[in-house]
Amino acid sequence: MAVLLDVLNLDVRYGGINAVKGISFAVEQGEMVCLIGANGAGKTTTLKALARMLASSGEIRYGGERIDGLASHHLIHRGLALVPEGRGVFARLTVAENLAMGAYHRRDAEIDRDLERIYELLPRLRERRGQLAGTLSGGEQQMLAIGRALMGRPKLLLLDEPSMGLAPMMVQKVFEVIRKVAAEGVTILLVEQNARLALEVCQRGYVMESGRITLAATSDALAGDARVRAAYLGE
Repeated sequence: MAVLLDVLNLDVRYGGINAVKGISFAVEQGEMVCLIGANGAGKTTTLKALARMLASSGEIRYGGERIDGLASHHLIHRGLALVPEGRGVFARLTVAENLAMGAYHRRDAEIDRDLERIYELLPRLRERRGQLAGTLSGGEQQMLAIGRALMGRPKLLLLDEPSMGLAPMMVQKVFEVIRKVAAEGVTILLVEQNARLALEVCQRGYVMESGRITLAATSDALAGDARVRAAYLGE
């Protein structure tokens, strides 16, 4: 498969703090890849840098072209979307209005068709389409955030902690949706503190510790690694 995302020596600093320390990794088209690690390891910072929400050094290549010099809003047109930690829905807009915001940059005739596809994928959103997003449950807001990103027709979807704060049953529902999205051909880079769940759904993974990638392997290999099992799987 062709490499869709290629990251070389990515470095991110907050003032004097070096949060991401020269990491390199790649994601192939059609893959589902995870970044796992403890709080503060640099996972969310990495996604924000890829989405150009944070300044960084190093190279970020997407679809064979460098994007590290672009502003974040240009990436949506290129098919790269971020579902941020904490969902980030527009609380005072309805579900339907939030979904429409996901297609704000589009001028094609397929928007209504894509909206119907989102409602088929996420039927709860159809039921709640006239409801203010801020009144939804946490799981419903997570589904809305994913649906909004999908309205932009992404080729690469960056997902930041989609299970955070959700009840186990809702986590299962959200990840069922994520699997379906991946099955439709969307490439996914997943940041997830629930390492067991991340390794179950992804083909490959990277372990981040203190801003560095310390392990990289297939998910099965990582799940069987004694260090990963002790540090992240509670064994």
